[in-house]
Amino acid sequence: MSDVRLGKVVEQQGQGQTRIKNVPIAVTPEGFWCCPSPVVFQKGLKVQTPLNNKPKPSSPPLLSKNTAHKIPASVTERRAVPAAPPPSRLVVASDVQKCSDDPERPPAAASVATTERPQRNKVETLPKKVAIEFGEAGTCDMKVVLLGKQGFCVKLSVHRDVLREKSSFFAEKFSELGGISSCLQIEDCEDVEIYVETVGLMYCKEMKQRLMKQNVSRILRILKVAESLGFSSCIQSCLDHLEAVPWVGEEEEEKVVSTVLRLKGEGIGVNPVLKRVSPEISNAQKDTLSHILELVLKSNEERGRREMKSIVLKLLRENNSLPGSTGSADICNDMIYRSCRSCLDSLLSLFKQAAEADVPDTPSISRESILKQIALEADNLSWLLEILVDKQAADEFALMWANQEELATLHGKLPIVARYHISCISGRLYVGIGRGELLPSKNTRLSLLQTWLQPLINDYNWLQHGCRSFDRKLVEEGIGRTILTLPLEDQQSILLSWVGSFLKTGDGCPNLQRAFEVWWRRTFVRPYMEGQGNDAMQDS
Repeated sequence: MSDVRLGKVVEQQGQGQTRIKNVPIAVTPEGFWCCPSPVVFQKGLKVQTPLNNKPKPSSPPLLSKNTAHKIPASVTERRAVPAAPPPSRLVVASDVQKCSDDPERPPAAASVATTERPQRNKVETLPKKVAIEFGEAGTCDMKVVLLGKQGFCVKLSVHRDVLREKSSFFAEKFSELGGISSCLQIEDCEDVEIYVETVGLMYCKEMKQRLMKQNVSRILRILKVAESLGFSSCIQSCLDHLEAVPWVGEEEEEKVVSTVLRLKGEGIGVNPVLKRVSPEISNAQKDTLSHILELVLKSNEERGRREMKSIVLKLLRENNSLPGSTGSADICNDMIYRSCRSCLDSLLSLFKQAAEADVPDTPSISRESILKQIALEADNLSWLLEILVDKQAADEFALMWANQEELATLHGKLPIVARYHISCISGRLYVGIGRGELLPSKNTRLSLLQTWLQPLINDYNWLQHGCRSFDRKLVEEGIGRTILTLPLEDQQSILLSWVGSFLKTGDGCPNLQRAFEVWWRRTFVRPYMEGQGNDAMQDS
């Protein structure tokens, strides 16, 4: 257990008075004095408003008889107290520069003439002086004076050998001083509190226990000061602490990583800390992502699979928005397309089994299992397609889907409850082309419509009423825009076929009237207008 002693704190008060306060300073089992409580510094920074600095009223208030008799007495009391000149920054600075051995001595202000009117300085503008002694009392042979940017002046009584052994910075400074001076002054100290604590850590044998109760933010501050002092054992203890404790929140993690990377650039071994955020194996990210995709695609638990698909899709979208992710994106795309081909092969095999299972002798349990697997593989393909669309790499998928003629043939042989999932994939491709999210070639677009538009029309009535994720207006707009990207002759062929289906089924067929109107104007109105324009030019 550590003991607690009282250290001396000298505060400059208004009207030239100096007050000495006692603050707690911990003592280690080795007998060394460690840094004071952070409360000492925090209290010193608080603004203290003196009583005689209250704002004066613009006009004197009306006084009663009782209060009128009290005023002369208070004035007499103030006159009875001799007005001492207040301490100035100049006096304190000269006292610090002399590195006086007596921290309790008030600033020398006797040279100020009594006839001179004292300058009334605000208390908050006066520096606070703190004296701290390390090690056994009375054995210090060196003084280190810290001048903080916030008005703090801290005088440390230390041991030259201890600081020289622990800190390369102090070893160099003491070497420059030689034996002439026993005082070292450090100006513009950014973090006086942490500086004092870091010096105190030079006296601690069990630094790990000392750092254990500190939060990550404070450890980073200690690490920064230890680095500037060349305190290698403290740097290593801070890194060990950061490697072991949790980092709460992205902001704290960014601070730790940026600090550690800066140390790495200076040749300090920080690999144990960076292992938390950076793998040593170069292809670890590729293998890990491949393993995650495989786990999600092979999962049979509906809720867990749906949740993980949503999470992975969101995280991949965040990765796509990062700059400089092109190289890793190519590797990821290849891996996703391998998964797509595997799903397509599995889907084709399941369609063949489902077509054979339509035989009356096939057990119903086997048919239900096949239908579930078809729905699962179709859902996996839809998810992979969504990933590729977000990565702007779905053109090859459109080509793969357009070439699935055997699958489209088997589509008509299965009951609609088993096959409608496939039409959802076709609809998503049409929507993507209509939005410009993927830009397949003209032949691919034509093949997509020739191969998969009629199966989608056959399933359209079921999709409207049996599929909650199906958006009729979005799909109809996508189909129409896809048709209108083709040459006029192909537009005519597809739209005339659609007219026949629409006249038979009505609402059970996609409503492509807008695309039909555009094609009509392109075919009949525009040639007529152009012909009139040519005739007018010839007449002129």
